[in-house]
Amino acid sequence: MLVTLEGLDGSGKTTVREGLQAAYPDATFTREPTNDSWYGEAVYRSIGDDDADSLAELFLYTADHAAHLSRVIEPALEAGDLVISDRYSDSRFAYQGATLEVSPRLDVDDPLEYVVDIHEPFSIDPDLTIYLDIDPETAAKRAGATNKFERADYLESVAENYERLIAREPARFVRIDATQPPEAVLEAVTGVVADAVADE
Repeated sequence: MLVTLEGLDGSGKTTVREGLQAAYPDATFTREPTNDSWYGEAVYRSIGDDDADSLAELFLYTADHAAHLSRVIEPALEAGDLVISDRYSDSRFAYQGATLEVSPRLDVDDPLEYVVDIHEPFSIDPDLTIYLDIDPETAAKRAGATNKFERADYLESVAENYERLIAREPARFVRIDATQPPEAVLEAVTGVVADAVADE
């Protein structure tokens, strides 16, 4: 079973992941961008570059995702593991879709759909996606706006893209109010995951 954690920067995914690791010590925990491959290293270099080309950046993320699938996700699922990923393809759809909206080099009607279509032939859909819901202004304040993806105006577009994704697959997404105290958020998420695992 593949469970993914999604939300704006500052929504509390790291805290939730750590809590789930305590609850499911035998699960495979992973993240995107990856932090143990040269693909992920290239992505992080791009994140730190305000002048990075947005189209090239998309394909760096996509390459990292493809390698992540073959190295981590697919083997763990084949072994019957519970896999929990801190960010996954929906982050790419939401974030890179927002970045490409203002790209002068990309001539498409719908950047989000363009990114989705690139992933469709090879990616694996999550069984459950937990969306930690927080408004863009609060998210930017929590995240500290330390890179180009953590600014409130940009996060507004990202949030809109997440809403589009949720509307497309409402049965896959579970929305959790991330403005609650961290312990309440973790309790809610743990309950959702426990129910999903029990139904598997």
